Amino acid sequence: MPSTSEPVSLGAEPQTLVDRDGALGRIRLNRPRALNSLTLDMVRDIEAALDRFEHDPAIAAVLVTGEGERGLCAGGDIRAIYDAGKAGSDLPATFWREEYRLNARIGRYPKPYVVVMDGIVMGGGVGISVYGSHRIVTERTRFAMPETGIGFFPDIGASWFLTRQNNELGTYIALVGEPLRAADVILTGLADTFVSSDRLPALAKALAGLAAGASGEEISASIHGFSAAPPAGVLKAHQQAIDRLFAFKTVEEIFEALRRDGSPFAENVLAVLSAKSPLSLKVALRLLRLGRQTTSLETCLEREFAATAAVLRSHDFYEGVRAAVIDKDRNPQWHPGRLGDVTEAQVAAYFQPSAHPLFAETFEGGPRT
Repeated sequence: MPSTSEPVSLGAEPQTLVDRDGALGRIRLNRPRALNSLTLDMVRDIEAALDRFEHDPAIAAVLVTGEGERGLCAGGDIRAIYDAGKAGSDLPATFWREEYRLNARIGRYPKPYVVVMDGIVMGGGVGISVYGSHRIVTERTRFAMPETGIGFFPDIGASWFLTRQNNELGTYIALVGEPLRAADVILTGLADTFVSSDRLPALAKALAGLAAGASGEEISASIHGFSAAPPAGVLKAHQQAIDRLFAFKTVEEIFEALRRDGSPFAENVLAVLSAKSPLSLKVALRLLRLGRQTTSLETCLEREFAATAAVLRSHDFYEGVRAAVIDKDRNPQWHPGRLGDVTEAQVAAYFQPSAHPLFAETFEGGPRT
């Protein structure tokens, strides 16, 4: 969810640019200095734009991009969440409620939803991307779910979309949080097509020139005309090791498997994991294992939303944000500081049902494919 963005600017420039370009409904995130990190107003802007475009017969598809060249979106505005949580404000709960509902809506959106995952795509930026019907990555893509490093857990439905493949790549992504490149994102089923960044303007022009009634297949064909093979990633070479080392029910077992393995890859992963919040690692893994047994995105989002209440009461979230964003010393002091000191009661606090569910409806299955 969170990025390490700067506080929201109060300038006159709109945070979200919404317009029409031929057959395209355009949504452009417009906080480039803050890596287009999401605010509550931006979530509402996107929701309103999707309403408008869904009911406009002249719109064949929606195209979502980020302004600037550094990233689509680095996540939710973590500083705003931190400050509001400290003050006891209801902003965090409101933000997560509306963000998660938006994620679910994107997954069921009736028109083609094309998203360009160029540059940094983290947390909430992943949430407005992975549920799209046409997900494009570039040579600049840096995709990550780094939440365990700030005392949080991978949210925005991560316990759904990281558990749909019959392997442990999603477990690795959620716990380790290291940035992935284009080929890795495609390998994990979280993106569809590679397009070089220098071809993006021409692609947008081609999509805008399609007929208003263009089908999803026609959108796909147009995108394919600009696609290419992505540069090699890093996950494929380690997939067998990841499947073996992360196929456990507990974080302790994963740590022990990494220690026993002793390969350079395992040693590096162990060092990265050892710097994460022990409590966050345990909560994240339990969410993933529950998500693997769950049949709808909405159920996973409900479970994650309920867990955010415990986040706001936790020590580790505020300490993680302090270390990453406030003081920037990169030296969080987690409580508990060791995996063995995390109690079942501390983990269970994240799995209490919410008194205010996200969805009144009951959904069968997941988002459209």
